Amino acid sequence: MTASASPTSAAPYLIVMAGGIGSRFWPISRTGHPKQFHDVLGIGRSMLQATIDRFAGIVPPEHVFVVTNRDYAALVQEQLPSVPPQNILPEPVGRNTAPCIAWACYRIAQLDPTATVVVTPADHVVLREEAFQATIQTALAAARERDILLTLGIQPSRPDTGYGYIQFLDGDPAERIRKVKTFTEKPNAELAEVFVKSGEFLWNSGLFIWNVPTILSGLRQHLSEVAEIFDEGADVWNTSAETAFIETAYSRCRNISIDYGLMEKADNVYVLPADFGWSDLGTWDSLYSVADKDDTANVVDADALLYDTTGCVIKVPQGRLVVVQGLENFIVAEHDNVLLICRRDQEQRVKEFVSDVKARRGAAYL
Repeated sequence: MTASASPTSAAPYLIVMAGGIGSRFWPISRTGHPKQFHDVLGIGRSMLQATIDRFAGIVPPEHVFVVTNRDYAALVQEQLPSVPPQNILPEPVGRNTAPCIAWACYRIAQLDPTATVVVTPADHVVLREEAFQATIQTALAAARERDILLTLGIQPSRPDTGYGYIQFLDGDPAERIRKVKTFTEKPNAELAEVFVKSGEFLWNSGLFIWNVPTILSGLRQHLSEVAEIFDEGADVWNTSAETAFIETAYSRCRNISIDYGLMEKADNVYVLPADFGWSDLGTWDSLYSVADKDDTANVVDADALLYDTTGCVIKVPQGRLVVVQGLENFIVAEHDNVLLICRRDQEQRVKEFVSDVKARRGAAYL
């Protein structure tokens, strides 16, 4: 065991989930280079790099673990040179978030059996990083002291149907953390409006905080078939035998999310309400909602000349000049060999476009 991975260290660990393709963000997000590896906001850092940046001063680089598709392992190493190569966990096949989180937590448990852990997706946006870091510190303190599975809930600003919702129970006003009552996955517009008006619901951020004994206990109780598989790896973590073990383990794991498999079933699930300018940046319209806009309400990341154009997202590669006239509330996005022009209010059809492209034009455009 290396000194940097000493179990006596009180520093928390970070698990970054970076294996998704992000097809709703096509054509920027592609099979060979998904959105988490792109500088989507035009800030000079990819979404993955920005995710790691916001944990600076909280989690040391040697405590960062990145779970990704094995096809992206080299990209992760290239973008995150400070993360030890052995902390990049390449999945042989995607099995959703439960096996991904289980693998990383079992690895961390072998290094530090009492560690506190933060789990985050690699493709979220946080606009107020100081508020975010303060919230994470509050959550970590709670996870050190209590056997709870904690998630961050975002104060909803609108009845958005693209997010899951968390209903919480009333509690002591002096206690920020609330016990979770229910989870609801992406409600329809009418139900989302009821949720927001009630004041009892938060957006599900997909950010989790817990200590290692609590998460392993929860997995063994509620996802026993997953826990049994990873329990068999007790002798292989951080050895040359781990790669072969994971290949077999993933072939035995079913596709299941941590939300459905554990968080919706356990009775020790709590939520910490938070407001730090969050977006999961899952769609082009979500990019429009968080990005800086010009004087005519356009989000522009391009060398562009715009005429009579408003409310648009314009994102094309450097070295291209784009001239747009007469568009209102459109997406104009180019990457590699694909140009997308689509109404912003029709962006939910992007997945349909991707499916059609796959069927009619083949994988070269995916």
